Amino acid sequence: MATYAIGDVQGSFEELRALLGAIAFDRNRDRLWFVGDLVNRGPASLATLRFVRELGEAAQVVLGNHDLHLLAVAHGLAELRDDDTLDEVLSAPDRNELLDWLRHRAMMHVEADYALVHAGLLPQWNVVKASGLAREVEAELRGPGYREFLARLYGSRPDRWSEELRGIDRLRLIVNAMTRMRFCTPDGAMEFQTKGETVHAPSGYLPWFEVPNRKSESHTVIFGHWSALGLRIEPKVLALDTGCVWGGKLSAIRLEDRRLYQVRCKGGAATVRPSPAPAHRVSPR
Repeated sequence: MATYAIGDVQGSFEELRALLGAIAFDRNRDRLWFVGDLVNRGPASLATLRFVRELGEAAQVVLGNHDLHLLAVAHGLAELRDDDTLDEVLSAPDRNELLDWLRHRAMMHVEADYALVHAGLLPQWNVVKASGLAREVEAELRGPGYREFLARLYGSRPDRWSEELRGIDRLRLIVNAMTRMRFCTPDGAMEFQTKGETVHAPSGYLPWFEVPNRKSESHTVIFGHWSALGLRIEPKVLALDTGCVWGGKLSAIRLEDRRLYQVRCKGGAATVRPSPAPAHRVSPR
């Protein structure tokens, strides 16, 4: 039995299939942890959703910003963007079943010494705290008022955590931290405009995982979302968005020994490149 954490798929279904072939995935024995953003920008979001849903308990999925965007668009609460590739999902005969399944996915998954989340955790949150906040969002998404929640989800304010936050402001901040954050200040103020490499951090901001003494350091945080950051394999950080949808790679890490597997993503012609896990940070090519 092995557990593989997999980076942002974003509708790159053929590459996902190639990656699972490379790791000799056995659904009766192995588990897959997806960092979120199963859909959008790639050519096969519908096939990806159907496949991962059909895996049942062999797949652990946390929600990403593109997954939430699909839910909002599907319920008429947001508009499609020019670069969205969600039409096939929206017109599928089984769209309601797929959307209901997606809406019931986790915001965060904690197991052993690992915490799986799409984008990151604010430095003030330890893993127990963050897990409880994730459950608050999940309760809204799975409850009868989920449409109102999705309708009010968009926006970047508030940008700083406070225990005094209540209602939609509290929920929006949790979602933004867990699905959109890249940079924040040491006291946890988030910035959402900058998407590039860490050297381009705005003045006073750091990559969230480089904030000194962040409280989630008790666990190894596995995340995606940040294709410009690329692959990082560090003692307490596994960053797995290696830009498959942009012609990069789709990556998987076997958690038991941190062996790295990658599939090239270019024009649908994927080639497998398994390699041993490095002991330091890795930049994507």
